Amino acid sequence: MIEFFFDCSSPWTYLAFHNIQPLAKELGAEIIWRPILVGGIFNTVNPSVYAQREKPVPLKARYMKKDLADWARSAGLSIKMPPTVFPVNSVKAMRGCIWLGNHMVPFATAVFETYWGEDRDISQDAVLADICKKVGIDEQKFFAGIAEQSIKDQLKANTEEVVARGGFGSPTIFVGKTDMYFGNDRLPLIREALLRQKASAA
Repeated sequence: MIEFFFDCSSPWTYLAFHNIQPLAKELGAEIIWRPILVGGIFNTVNPSVYAQREKPVPLKARYMKKDLADWARSAGLSIKMPPTVFPVNSVKAMRGCIWLGNHMVPFATAVFETYWGEDRDISQDAVLADICKKVGIDEQKFFAGIAEQSIKDQLKANTEEVVARGGFGSPTIFVGKTDMYFGNDRLPLIREALLRQKASAA
């Protein structure tokens, strides 16, 4: 089993969300999708992210753009970094993922592609409405659903849980509850962990 804690506002999460699905399918691993608010994590345990954004190291920032472009090319994805609106308020999109439950993947995929591929502001209701139309979701039910207190509470609970389990950003990925990995570039290690798990269960 893989638990995938994610926020659609993260470029590395866009890549990992795309790349982990074929890996899980190949190895017969179930993915439990756990939407979070990465800003809540940064505020709680990782405020250094904000300092890095305010005063980036130019050489490091330039390389990060190349690194993202290389990983996106490898995954067959288009990515614009930074998007016109960055960072973006993803709270409504992430509540939408919670509300959709087991049916969230097409919606989350469209949110990632709309923001990172098409450079559209996913904090805007009109953009979210377009995403709903694209994936066949009743937009009135969607906006009513994401306003429910239970949905807001679950998103907060997921965010608090990943912090309590040692997470400090998105994506945070667990194999078998306790084995934590962070970021898109850890997928080869996740593959090895899943193979070890399969071997020990055989």
